[in-house]
Amino acid sequence: MTLTGNMLIGQHATPGTREAVRAINPATNAALEPAYHGGTTEHVAQACALAWSAFDSYRETSLAARAELLDTIASEIEALGDELIERAVAETGLAHARIQGERGRTCQQLRTFARTVRAGEWLDVRVDPAQPDRQPLPRADLRQRQVPLGPVAVFGASNFPLAFSVAGGDTASALAAGCPVIVKAHGAHPGTSELVGRAVARAVKHCDLPEGVFSLLYGSGREVGIALVTDPRIKAVGFTGSQSGGIALCQAAQARPEPIPVYAEMSAVNPVYLFAGALKTRGEALAQGFVTSLTLGAGQFCTNPGLVIAVQGAALERFISLASEHLKERPAQTMLTPGIFNAYETGVGTLAEHAQRLASGLAAQGPNQCQAQLFTTRAQDFLANPRLQAEIFGAASLVVQCANDDEVRQVTEHLEGQLTATLHLDDSDIEHARALLPTLERKAGRLLVNSWPTGVEVCDAMVHGGPFPATSDSRSTSVGTAAILRFLRPVCYQDFPDSLLPDALKHSNPLALRRLLDGLREA
Repeated sequence: MTLTGNMLIGQHATPGTREAVRAINPATNAALEPAYHGGTTEHVAQACALAWSAFDSYRETSLAARAELLDTIASEIEALGDELIERAVAETGLAHARIQGERGRTCQQLRTFARTVRAGEWLDVRVDPAQPDRQPLPRADLRQRQVPLGPVAVFGASNFPLAFSVAGGDTASALAAGCPVIVKAHGAHPGTSELVGRAVARAVKHCDLPEGVFSLLYGSGREVGIALVTDPRIKAVGFTGSQSGGIALCQAAQARPEPIPVYAEMSAVNPVYLFAGALKTRGEALAQGFVTSLTLGAGQFCTNPGLVIAVQGAALERFISLASEHLKERPAQTMLTPGIFNAYETGVGTLAEHAQRLASGLAAQGPNQCQAQLFTTRAQDFLANPRLQAEIFGAASLVVQCANDDEVRQVTEHLEGQLTATLHLDDSDIEHARALLPTLERKAGRLLVNSWPTGVEVCDAMVHGGPFPATSDSRSTSVGTAAILRFLRPVCYQDFPDSLLPDALKHSNPLALRRLLDGLREA
């Protein structure tokens, strides 16, 4: 398939007219063809108009038809074959196996949402039948369902060219909810975005849906992004990226005459707690597992373990020594973009000014390569110095050595909101961990025991979110089937004739949904 460098406004390939976005192969610093010229506010308005015209039709498609779209998108992505893999590798520097695995996750995620749509549980149907004879006042017939918010703007992520980008979790969950989607492609992988965008557009056409259900835009600056967020026809935003970028979008969305929700997944250091019993009995395994997690994908995961917290002692000293030795053997890895590499180097340089460097990985052998780093500091220094608490996007971590359990609690209370918090413990550590749980539940969206945070399963129970600044809305998740709830709102229908009710609320329950009927869940 020949890449065109064009945007997709509905089913129409449209060339941009603004400054070009061009992918860079981070392994060689070579520019890749073609150039992708950015869109204008007029292009945004065209896409939004199409999305708005498609909304009322698309939101009332049958559950089967909407699920078919998601399944078809997955099949169209798979049909791209090696071309998609090769382009994504060239644009990101990631290994073939990583991109193949991410493609599998992306397609699984789409099919998981298709299954979710068919089941219909997300409609959360509640029925309180009329009670005309109730005293002292009768009760009206009241029926509630969830309806989609409207067209959604999705911003592709830099670190996941497939799973958090054009057809990633935000797009899949918004389409599942019944919302048309307009994606702003990430400038780091425009070719990958075009390939996937065209696959989505083919699926929309194959399923005979309105063309405004999906559009794909490009833009090198803020023009397209801000125009999307501030267009009155956009009703929600999905974003994965930097804290500064997420906050800018939140501010723009809140300044609208009609503010809208922005679901922004931004920054986290994902603390790992090493308890005394676990350190004593499993120090070697913990050191090896930690370094493996830290350096996975050059540390370019939002769940990367950027902070280790433990009480001082011989067991912790042994862990530090073992982890340092493992880290020294880790080769440098190509980062996603020159910009991300430069930010990593700056972050490491700042950390080196305020903490003790323990170990470095093997030196870089090419451009934009991340040399893994491990640092340490004392708890009181950590508490006093904000520079020690900043996220570094890459394979760098800080060990905070605490004098006792009280300092562990102080450090924990001092942390910002996190995506994850990990507890490594043995039976002898249970009560120490129990004392921390209330604080950790306030601080993080996912709590782990005796595993590592780098790995996010797409399933019903997953939470990939957390208090600010991990996300802009701690009530939501961007991974897992509960992500669909971000793009829905409840509507109550009072005393409607059955013929006017949507199928989900009809007396005969034609969709065979498990409804909450008069306060009891139907079988």
